[in-house]
This record gives sequence, C-alpha cells and structure tokens, in this order.
Amino acid sequence: MTPAEYVEAVLELVERIPPGRVMSYGAVADALAERSGRASARLVGSIMARHGGGVPWHRVVTSAGRLPPGHEVEVRARLRAEGAPLGGTGVDMVAAAWSPEEGM
Repeated sequence: MTPAEYVEAVLELVERIPPGRVMSYGAVADALAERSGRASARLVGSIMARHGGGVPWHRVVTSAGRLPPGHEVEVRARLRAEGAPLGGTGVDMVAAAWSPEEGM
C-alpha cells in the first residue's frame, strides 16, 4: 500500500465510525496493519491532523480517551451532541470504543 493509499484507508475507516462511538489512533493503525504493513498511532495522528477535516475527526482519540490537544472544547461538544459517554478528561473508552468488526 502506497503512502497515499494508506491516507485514504485511514480516512475511509474514520468515516465508518458511528456517531457516539470512537476509535483510538492506535486502534485505527491496528485495524489497517495487516493490509498496509504499517501500525503507527503517530502516523494516524499525523494523517488526521493533515487530512482529517472532511471526516468525523472528532471520533478519533487517544487510547485513554483523551481528546485531541487544542480541540478539546469542540470535540467534547461534538461527542456530547452525538451521545458519546464522556468522563472527566475525555471519552469513556469501555463504553464508546468501536471496532470495524462491529460494522460488518
């Protein structure tokens, strides 16, 4: 998979995350690892920062549920509007984490 194809795969996967649910950067990377040969949460974060404006970028958080730095207020408002379970510092990952297998 070329770098451009990987960017598209990340964005397509993020587009599939249902409202009120989230994936961590690492979970996105892991879900695409077998197909892409890549498994970097940091690379997914970089892709989201550069190319994620057209997808529900607010549904991608850290593995601990922390919201994207510098966007916490907006992300919290968007996730609250979608009914995502929120906690003190972010998202309740036990209740909100989504996997592509759920969408099949």
